[in-house]
Amino acid sequence: MTQRIDYMQQSPELFKKLVDLNTLLSKSSIEKPIIHLVEVRASQINGCAFCLDMHVKQSVIDGERPLRLFHLPAWRESPLFSARERAALAWTEVLTQLPPHGVPDDVFEFAREQFSEKELTELTYAVMAINAWNRINIAFTPVPGGIDKAFGLDKAGLA
Repeated sequence: MTQRIDYMQQSPELFKKLVDLNTLLSKSSIEKPIIHLVEVRASQINGCAFCLDMHVKQSVIDGERPLRLFHLPAWRESPLFSARERAALAWTEVLTQLPPHGVPDDVFEFAREQFSEKELTELTYAVMAINAWNRINIAFTPVPGGIDKAFGLDKAGLA
């Protein structure tokens, strides 16, 4: 598959704003490993090959164990995730696949047990951001791995 439109070039101001959001999120109170899990899981759900490729590589570079990444689609059954990570993954899934009647109370309560109000707000922005990236990359189909060298993702050794 080839890239349909170079959205970075066509709308650089909007692209920069989305990058700025990610820059702010990297300074949030949410731990980087949780942000990585959120990015990978949402990208799996949405079927975004470009983002999945990028975020798996970023996760590995930042020290994530490959086995945990392999277990992400089955995180509920896997013993490899903490309660806080499970709450983040449940929150990611419900916001990525919004149910007709909104976020169920049990999912919200589970997230509130693990995250402060500020953290849950920041986690929500992280889910919003990856879903935005997924949607633009699915629409315009950039080539997975196509920017690895520019972003240092070749260091993951996953080519």
